[in-house]
Amino acid sequence: MRQLGVPELIIILGIAVLLFGGRKIPEVAKGLGEGIKNFKTALKGEDKPKEDEKKPETKQA
Repeated sequence: MRQLGVPELIIILGIAVLLFGGRKIPEVAKGLGEGIKNFKTALKGEDKPKEDEKKPETKQA
């Protein structure tokens, strides 16, 4: 299978800019990243992401 080279990536990026517009691309990329993260978490069988567990608890005095 042939790998994607620089010219192919530039063409794909150009099409993405035409379809979504320059301002919308970061939002689309963020949503895609979150979706992949949730998918991987679901494959591992974890109920909640590890980020929630890392938050330190503060106790009131």
